[in-house]
Amino acid sequence: MSETTGSESTIDDKKMPLLDHLVELRRRLIYAAIALLLAFFVCFYFANSLFDFLVQPLAEIWEGQEGRRLIFTALQEKFFTNVKVAFFAALFLAFPIISAQLWAFIAPGLYRNEKHAFLPFLIATPILFFGGAAFVFYIVLPLAWQFFAGFEQLATGGGLSIQLEPKVNEYLSLTMRLLFAFGLAFELPVALTLMVRVGITSSDSLKRKRRYSIVLAFVAAAILTPPDPISQLTLAIPIILLYEVSIWCGKLVERRARKAAEEEDEDSS
Repeated sequence: MSETTGSESTIDDKKMPLLDHLVELRRRLIYAAIALLLAFFVCFYFANSLFDFLVQPLAEIWEGQEGRRLIFTALQEKFFTNVKVAFFAALFLAFPIISAQLWAFIAPGLYRNEKHAFLPFLIATPILFFGGAAFVFYIVLPLAWQFFAGFEQLATGGGLSIQLEPKVNEYLSLTMRLLFAFGLAFELPVALTLMVRVGITSSDSLKRKRRYSIVLAFVAAAILTPPDPISQLTLAIPIILLYEVSIWCGKLVERRARKAAEEEDEDSS
């Protein structure tokens, strides 16, 4: 088995039978699982500190107020919350290794020009996801928690006060839901640009469907975020802007594809 040379579109790597592909896939999955498992144990050791970090937006709202706390009502609740925190953090830490194993598995089956086209998307995916997660953590969560905390009531006229005491598992579930929702929403340019790249859609088609995308952005925001207008707007507006970025990226991909086709025609003539 030898590496083929010549034109840009020749396959770089060896051809393998199906069994060898399955063995290679198993090996890559084992490496990814080991990386995730090691990261999980490290993160579980620091689970309390990680949870303190995740609860920081709420802690800043309550800063200076005595007696504020989070609670858990089941004996096993805090333990399983720590497990979830460690697992989510391990996914973040191990993602570069997992994506590297994915690339190592699929790269031998790609042509050289396909490698050059696919690699930027692989690099952009974690960057955009982390960007979305950072956006929701530092901008959306403080606004959302401030909104929800405003529904507390003081005891008046002999009534009972209503005070916010979140459960740790419910706080974590809502926070991670928002982190993943915004992270996935920020992947929109990657998904749409890949669709343009493989010919499923085009930049002109994306332009024509712009108004539908705006409606879908608000529908997705209503489903994925808490039922307050601030959180919904802070997700819908970035989705709309990212859709516009996708149109621009699609145009760039189409321009490069036309240029490559013209150069290939010139070389063949």
